[in-house]
Amino acid sequence: MQLASRFGRGSPVLRADRPLTDDQIRSIVPSIFAEAPHESRSERYSYIPTAAILTELRKEGFEPFMVCQTRVRQEDRRDFTKHMIRFRHASQINGAEANEIIMLNSHDGTSSYQMLGGLFRFVCHNGLVCGDTVADMRIPHKGNVTEQVIEGAYEVLHGFQHVQDSRDAMRGITLDEGEAHVFAQAPLALKYDDPAKPSPITERQILLPRRPEDRKPDLWSVFNCTQENLLKGGLSGRSASGSRQRTRPVNGIDQNIRLNRALWLLAEGMRQLKA
Repeated sequence: MQLASRFGRGSPVLRADRPLTDDQIRSIVPSIFAEAPHESRSERYSYIPTAAILTELRKEGFEPFMVCQTRVRQEDRRDFTKHMIRFRHASQINGAEANEIIMLNSHDGTSSYQMLGGLFRFVCHNGLVCGDTVADMRIPHKGNVTEQVIEGAYEVLHGFQHVQDSRDAMRGITLDEGEAHVFAQAPLALKYDDPAKPSPITERQILLPRRPEDRKPDLWSVFNCTQENLLKGGLSGRSASGSRQRTRPVNGIDQNIRLNRALWLLAEGMRQLKA
C-alpha cells in the first residue's frame, strides 16, 4: 500500500493496490464519514453521507482504491471538506491499466456529487482523468442522491469503451518531433499560466520518458510522458530570477482534475486531426 502524507500541502491521500477498508479510509479521510452536514448548511440541503454512497457502490461491485481530501484552514471544516474517491469495478481491472470512476463530494457545500471517468496506469501509478468522452455527472444535494450517483457510476462505466477505442487509436498514430513539441506547449502554458513569469521548464523536458517502455513516438506515449512529468513534477528548472528549482507535483484535487482533463481533450483533438 502506498501512503502519501499530503494532498496539496499537508492534505492526506491514500492509494492501495487492493480495495481500501473503512478503517483505512476513516483514518486518512474522515470527511467521507461525516455523520451530519456542516453547520453552515441550511434545512434545504439534502444530506446524503458519502459513506452511504460508498456502501451502495460496493454492493454494485465498485471498490475504493484511492481516497483524499482537501486541506482546510478552518479546523471545524476538516471533517466535512471536499473529498475524492477513485473506484474500480471488478469487471474493469486488468494487468496493465484499470478504468476508474472518480467521485467528488463534500459535506460543507463546497462541492456537489460529481462523477468522472478515469484510467489508472499501473506502470507509473499515475491516474488519468478522461475528458468529455466519458460522462461527467454533477448531482446536487437534493432528491434521491444515492440512486442518481449509482446511475451515474454505471453511465461512466459504460463510457469506457470509447476511452479504450481512443487509447488504441492513439497508439497507432506517430508524431514527429515538431508535432510532439506542439502537443507539449499547451499543457505547459496551462500549468504555468502567469504571462509575467516564464515557464521554469521546456517542452523538451516534459516530453522526456521516465521509463524505457515510453520511448516511443506514438501519441499515447507522448501523452503519457507529458502527463506524468507535469503532474509528478521533480524536473530541474529555473525560476524567473534565474535560480535553480525543481517543479512541484500537482497535488490539489481541482488543479489535478483540470490539468488531467485538458491533457485528455488535447490528445483526443490531436488524434482526430491525425486520423
